[in-house]
Amino acid sequence: MSNDLPQFLTTREMADLLRVKERKIYDLAATGEIPHSRATGKLIFPRDLVLAWIDRAGEAPTLEAERPHVILGSHDPLLEWAARESGSGLATLFDGSLDGLDRFDDGKGIAVGLHVPEGEGWNAETVRVRYRYRPVVLVEWFWRSRGLIVQPGNPKNLSKLADLGGINLVRRQPSAGSQLLLEKLLGEEAPDILARMPEGRIARDEREAALAVLDGSADAAFGLEASARQFKLDFVPVCEERFDMLVSRRDWFERPFQALLAFCRSPAFAEMSARFGGYRIEHFGTVRFNGG
Repeated sequence: MSNDLPQFLTTREMADLLRVKERKIYDLAATGEIPHSRATGKLIFPRDLVLAWIDRAGEAPTLEAERPHVILGSHDPLLEWAARESGSGLATLFDGSLDGLDRFDDGKGIAVGLHVPEGEGWNAETVRVRYRYRPVVLVEWFWRSRGLIVQPGNPKNLSKLADLGGINLVRRQPSAGSQLLLEKLLGEEAPDILARMPEGRIARDEREAALAVLDGSADAAFGLEASARQFKLDFVPVCEERFDMLVSRRDWFERPFQALLAFCRSPAFAEMSARFGGYRIEHFGTVRFNGG
């Protein structure tokens, strides 16, 4: 159907498309509920924006509705600390990048922490496809060092992902960016290993993954350098990943998120990132996608 529509629709064409009277179209435009323009002096309706609006019709709440002051998505120890120390009043509910996007769509929070691998990049294409016409912003937070968290002394002599055959590795939930990244990297480096890997316990955040290695219930975890340091475990670096924050444009300008932004630009945040270890924050605040 979309291929048959002109690039810009008239009021009559919009009414036919939605099977309503033209008066209803004028009402929707007057209240700003439907994407439109008056560039020609008459109402016109951009096809792509209209189709995106139709696709999300009925979603509740909308991105412009008031949301609970919660950060969703991927767990990060430095972000968790900053949310608490900034005085922002923001709570956290971390259960994986993809879970965070689903909860965000359901209006369960104002922002989502993401580290979704995409070919040669991170996060932006996932967000662009999902939120192309919606009022959201994707901003870079930091880069993180990720690799193998192992017991002190590295008794299994792990040096790369290809060494994981037969190793009791902590698994993460399918919605976690770390699990997506592990599967991607193993697919490139050692595609047979994932199928042969024993089914270990599932950890739902970075802290729990490191604790599984600490208490001996796992040989290794694909986790953060910061988590390894926190529990005095050894660490084998594998890659760096970009951690971004998706936030609704409305909440970007509200006091809680602005308080977090300001704190993450402070010397205290820079000092703590160095103490945690495994972070690079020099491009903090770079906008990676601006929707709507």
